[in-house]
Amino acid sequence: MPFEVLTMGRVGVDVYPLQTGVGLAEVTSFGKYLGGSPTNVAVAAARYGRSSAVITKTGRDPFGDFVRAALEGYGVDAGFVGTSQIAPTPVTFCEIFPPDDFPLYFYRLPKAPDLDISAGELDLDAVRAAGIFWFTGTGLSEEPSRSATLAALAHRAKAGTTVFDLDWRPMFWSAGPDEARAYYAEALRHTTVAVGNLDECEVATGEREPSAAAKALLAAGVELAVVKQGPEGVLAMGRDGTVAEIPPVPVDVVNGLGAGDAFGGALCHGLLSGWDTRRTVSFANAAGAIVAGRLSCSDAMPTEAEVDTKLREASLAPTERKA
Repeated sequence: MPFEVLTMGRVGVDVYPLQTGVGLAEVTSFGKYLGGSPTNVAVAAARYGRSSAVITKTGRDPFGDFVRAALEGYGVDAGFVGTSQIAPTPVTFCEIFPPDDFPLYFYRLPKAPDLDISAGELDLDAVRAAGIFWFTGTGLSEEPSRSATLAALAHRAKAGTTVFDLDWRPMFWSAGPDEARAYYAEALRHTTVAVGNLDECEVATGEREPSAAAKALLAAGVELAVVKQGPEGVLAMGRDGTVAEIPPVPVDVVNGLGAGDAFGGALCHGLLSGWDTRRTVSFANAAGAIVAGRLSCSDAMPTEAEVDTKLREASLAPTERKA
């Protein structure tokens, strides 16, 4: 059976300090978790009962074994997780300075295995058949992953819902945002839903003002543009003229790094459920807030009941209007 959610891109091991408010040089204990944004999105979708899988690669090492075991434990199919010979499974460290400072340190050199995916290794039938295909900007940053991602998009040809997580990580792009924008533009032609924060939208479109960025994404070919604005909430704009403005959900932030992935998995659940834009993005926004209030990413993904409870507690009333 086709997967309801099929993601493609980064995987690794997140090593998070168990002490907050201090730098890595002073931390004495850590927790180990499954990581990588599209991998976490697949985990989040599985938490809502969705059949999910991730296309990625690990190194040939014990951390690669951990990734596969963790995916299976979360109910995510690991059948598309390959093994690369070029490098070990990536490890990512972070520092935690709530409420808004979470430096990341990526150990992905000389090249991460998940950037070693080639077009010839893809199950293109599975890509086309998936209810939602989710890919990220990082997958466009290097070859052969770039060509593999674009080949997957061309074969899918907007069948079902194709979500582009703009996912701007400047450390992965040797030539900077101008190079990225050209590949982002090509990918957007094959995309139905684009999701990004203000920095990511600016890289993709040259626009930073939320409404202008959303309109630029629609002009680039998508049907729904979702612009995350941090403490200002979320703006979602559809090609049909609908605009949903979702206020922020109050939360005592513990670690903000997993919030975007939780948002993504919940967004997939809402889209697959056939909810309207307001309900879908409100649900995703609340899911992100829940994970921002927890330490880890993959382990922290909420259930639908938890998100519904959060929405009731917040008593939010998102607005929807015509552009």
